[in-house]
Amino acid sequence: MPEQRDERSLGELLGELSRETGQLVRKEVELATTELTGKAKEVVTDAGLTAAGGALVHAGLLVLLAALVIGLAQFGIQPWLSALIVAVLTMLTGYLLVNRGLTRMRRIDVTPKQTIQTLKETGAWTSGQQA
Repeated sequence: MPEQRDERSLGELLGELSRETGQLVRKEVELATTELTGKAKEVVTDAGLTAAGGALVHAGLLVLLAALVIGLAQFGIQPWLSALIVAVLTMLTGYLLVNRGLTRMRRIDVTPKQTIQTLKETGAWTSGQQA
């Protein structure tokens, strides 16, 4: 089979290289954006869980304090002591919910691993090596 020659000039080849390099960079940025958007959605979900826990702490302080303080006072416990018992238990529950949400958020790895891998492959390709 005869070898085909590329009859394009050096200027045309450099122009094509420039266009393809620009396209490659745009695709890498698009990939990174897509990957980070997915991770951001996870963070938002876990932040919602944390906020819900905080809201429950607040609601618990308002509702349970009133209801349980009255209930404990009916059993002969001093009103101040029943308020203290209820407040501690409510805040402990809220703390556990907030802590769970924060722990889950800390476990999320926001590193764009796929983008890093493709950048490594692109770097290896451009330097003439295999990835």
